[in-house]
Amino acid sequence: MTPEALIDIFREALAVIVMMVSAIVLPGLGIGLIVAVFQAATSINEQTLSFLPRLIVTLLALMLMGHWLVQTLMDFFIEMVNRIPQVIG
Repeated sequence: MTPEALIDIFREALAVIVMMVSAIVLPGLGIGLIVAVFQAATSINEQTLSFLPRLIVTLLALMLMGHWLVQTLMDFFIEMVNRIPQVIG
């Protein structure tokens, strides 16, 4: 196995991880920003007010994107299994 092949596999793995994590985190980040602006505009300093909307949006993102997340992970795994002969030989 060449170092270039290992770096290519590592790069692809990081790309899959970043895609999957950003699909879950970015909606919560957007809602957190909206709630923070609302709290700043109304001078409400309740910490739990920002937690519940972010939790709900994160759970909704997991529910809506769950199929895509699993499919992406399965495609990556199948690609890695298909590369075993190339890596070993």
